[in-house]
Amino acid sequence: MRKLVGYSGLVVGAVAVAMSVYHVYARLTIYAPDQHALLFITLAFSLVLSFLLWPARKDTTPERVPWSDLGLAVLSIACIGYMFVNYDYIVNRFPTAHPLTAMDMLVGTVGMLLVLEATRRTIGASLPIVAIVFLVYALAGQWLFGFLHHRGLTAEITIDQSWFTTEGVFGVPLTVAGTYVILFIIFGTFLERSGAGQFFMNFANAIAGGARGGPGKVAVVSSSLFGTISGSAVANVMVDGWLTIPMMKKTGFKPEAAAAIEAVASTGGQIMPPIMGAAAFVMAEFLGASYTQVMVAAAIPALFYYGALFAAIHFNAVRSGLKGLPREELPILGHIMVKQAHLFLPVIVLLALLLMGFTPTYGAIIATGALIVISWLRPATGLGPRACLEALRDGAIHTVPVAMACASAGIVIGIVLQTGLALRFTAFLIDFTQGYLLLALLITMVAGIILGMGMPTTPAYIMQAALLVPAIIKLGVEPMAAHMFAFYFSCLSAVTPPVALAVYAAASIGGASLWGSGVQAMKFAAAGFIVPFFFVFNPSLLFSGAWNEILLAVVTGSIGVVALAAAMEGYFFRTAPWFERLLLLAAALLLIDPNVLTDVIGLVLLGAVLLSQKLRPVKQPRPAE
Repeated sequence: MRKLVGYSGLVVGAVAVAMSVYHVYARLTIYAPDQHALLFITLAFSLVLSFLLWPARKDTTPERVPWSDLGLAVLSIACIGYMFVNYDYIVNRFPTAHPLTAMDMLVGTVGMLLVLEATRRTIGASLPIVAIVFLVYALAGQWLFGFLHHRGLTAEITIDQSWFTTEGVFGVPLTVAGTYVILFIIFGTFLERSGAGQFFMNFANAIAGGARGGPGKVAVVSSSLFGTISGSAVANVMVDGWLTIPMMKKTGFKPEAAAAIEAVASTGGQIMPPIMGAAAFVMAEFLGASYTQVMVAAAIPALFYYGALFAAIHFNAVRSGLKGLPREELPILGHIMVKQAHLFLPVIVLLALLLMGFTPTYGAIIATGALIVISWLRPATGLGPRACLEALRDGAIHTVPVAMACASAGIVIGIVLQTGLALRFTAFLIDFTQGYLLLALLITMVAGIILGMGMPTTPAYIMQAALLVPAIIKLGVEPMAAHMFAFYFSCLSAVTPPVALAVYAAASIGGASLWGSGVQAMKFAAAGFIVPFFFVFNPSLLFSGAWNEILLAVVTGSIGVVALAAAMEGYFFRTAPWFERLLLLAAALLLIDPNVLTDVIGLVLLGAVLLSQKLRPVKQPRPAE
């Protein structure tokens, strides 16, 4: 991304601030624009900032904007301006029934090309390539075979569906980006400007830094909290990792283990309530549910994910004979709480508003306003006018990649709907799996990981929601569980080799082996790969059902993820030989499954491991391999 200075930096900064201010205004005023106008303006701002801030090639001069990119920004404004000039016609016409004019065709074609190019610049080429493949598929369907065959769309219908309807570029994904995501990102940038990131790190160090493997546990606590700000695994790594990874290595963690811990902890920020990744807001729209329902459903799996990671770090540290940070290097919890504990309050305000039933947009705006006021409880954290303007600027800039990903994903969704591919693919998947749900889930898991390797979580999840999730639902899975399953594996691609972006970022900081870090990350993230299968078969893990069932699922599942961590690390109270690791793994799977019979059997197996360890002679922990 270009680092613009001087006059050009001021102009682009003003555009970004205007984007944030407009979206806040649009949610507060009684004269709020209708949905079409809001999305037109969201895309206009996003396209302009894409071309002004992201160069066409990474090796171009980052300090200035070339005339070609200025021309693309102007062309973007012209395309969206055409939509406003012909607003009544575009909004009131019947898509694909009223023929497009030659100028409509030109604007639609240019607009989609601009969207694809802006997406390529901001998040990479994978998603634009996928969108182009689907556009070709729309035009060439009559020459294809099997479930891919359709009668073929004309160029006019393809452009109409993709640009001039609410089921293409201006569809649900961009709607979510322009109504919910930008406001939560703005809240996060204000929180970051207040110093909350450093507070979270200090807080985590104070409560966990002195324990065995303390820096690793600090990474878990701080990264889960920082996920509230960033919503991006890689961004989380790049902020926290520079502090946590060197600390972990200093206390004895191997570079691969340190990198893996930070990558897995940072990836969990997207699944951690109250503020999850952008895909969670898209999920709420697809489900026709409130974001609060999605947030509540995600709570238990997130608890298991971080609980297993925390336990794995502990077992790894004890097995390796590691210590925590020296007491003199630790911040004093009391001093931190006196000086900065008020920075917790805005997050509490947001969570309370969401649980009370207020809309996410209202909650985000009120929490941001509360944050500005609360920050002045201590002068050192007070947000002045300049800090507020910088937060508004950063909020818009951080939204642009999300908005462009959503716009390009909308092209794919429009083609899928217009060609009927979703229905045919659902039928094909059910026939292929012969109705076996587990096989369909495995296919969805692999698809989510592969899609997530080449694109951010949100478009990876959207692809699955369009093509794979309907088949899972048809096989009898509750919609919330089906969508959450796809969401989880879209997130976990960040720590799954061969393309594990969060692991790559962490390994580069820690000087660690990429493959070694990736394999270790999969071990630390084991609960994330296993728990989704269990909440599909028993939704009580998603807070669905009677309270006694949910409570039992939480208690036994928590024990289960600790057993899982012990099995992965080969250490419980003592080093565990292969047969004890197998028993621990079996106990973990049985305990995570919320069923009384499996819980009893799991506890018996866990008791057998404890008895075996107690009867064996005491041995000193061996170094980690």
